[in-house]
Amino acid sequence: MLANLEVTRTVSNRRPVAIDLFSGAGGLSLGFESAGFDVLAAVEYDAVHAATHLYNFPNCEMVVRDVAELTADDLRTAARSGWDRHHPDADWDGQVDVLIGGPSCQGFSTMGKQDPEDSRNQLVLEFVRLVEELRPQAFCMENVPGFLDSRFAGLRDTGLGRLRAAGYHLSGETQPLRAEEFGVPQKRRRVLITGSLIRTISTPVGDRNEAFTVEHALTGLPARVETIAREMTADLAPASARANISNEYLERISATSTVFGPFGQPRIFDESVLSGFLATKHSPQTTQRFEGTPAGKKEAISRSYRLDNAKPSLTLRAGTGRERGAFSATRPIHPTEPRVITVREAARLHSFPDWFRFHSTNWHGHRQIGNSVPPLLAQAVAAC
Repeated sequence: MLANLEVTRTVSNRRPVAIDLFSGAGGLSLGFESAGFDVLAAVEYDAVHAATHLYNFPNCEMVVRDVAELTADDLRTAARSGWDRHHPDADWDGQVDVLIGGPSCQGFSTMGKQDPEDSRNQLVLEFVRLVEELRPQAFCMENVPGFLDSRFAGLRDTGLGRLRAAGYHLSGETQPLRAEEFGVPQKRRRVLITGSLIRTISTPVGDRNEAFTVEHALTGLPARVETIAREMTADLAPASARANISNEYLERISATSTVFGPFGQPRIFDESVLSGFLATKHSPQTTQRFEGTPAGKKEAISRSYRLDNAKPSLTLRAGTGRERGAFSATRPIHPTEPRVITVREAARLHSFPDWFRFHSTNWHGHRQIGNSVPPLLAQAVAAC
């Protein structure tokens, strides 16, 4: 996508710019930023997710509204504010290079009812409408593999047909991508549909014949979490100790990585502090059951599966928001400890760098990760 935009940009001395719809905590935003884009504005109706995105992307203009209420002019206004924070001494030409976003997937997900009448499915058409109105040079729309199910053919044909009629050359609309092939230590399939006004964008090809594993992801993190704590301080997780414990995967997601980091905006963060360590309190009976659950198997009562250090994680799930019952998805059991994983451990399995902070509660933090596009997968699509 980035190579494609080099042909279309009218101003050659600036980074291409993006707007992120349905942004959540910012998996797509981070992937696109790390590929060389300035994410000028983001839209998220959930105020908790919006606050998390704003914390991690302070130069991005956050719009806390329903996408259905917005027009292209609203997005341009927000993007101009974001441009002024990214480039206070330069004028913006007003051109939006790419519109990105993942419309709500719960109605399409095989983990749900896959209801064609689910009102959330119509958010796909809101994304389409804003592409039509805004006319970005390109777009990237993410969803679950269930979006390709035959029962959604009508909605899919309508939306993709409108995009083609608007002049966009589409790719990625027939086959999901596998996150583990792009360096994410998690078995996760996602549809990422791209479109360009100039030419078809090539589908990215993963570089991993052998997937990174849970052990790769959790290396250097303290396995035993005995206290109720949101952060591990320097005494518990010193940066100096972590610096000597690394592997190819951790090098990919580090802030200075030659794969993931060189194009990102600079962040100021304390490397001696790791967030996301709020422990889940289990009963003695639950702890005993977790203790006896073999790696790669599900515990009989909770149905939590135990991570296998030698394999990638299974898909991390989000659960639902309060408007749908505040259902907490089952969290995996740690591979060596009799407890479910922490938010930071989930973030590692999702390819978020350690500086990225999520909401301090377990429910919100795990939901934010489960709803996110793995940044390494997003980066691969942005850079292709």
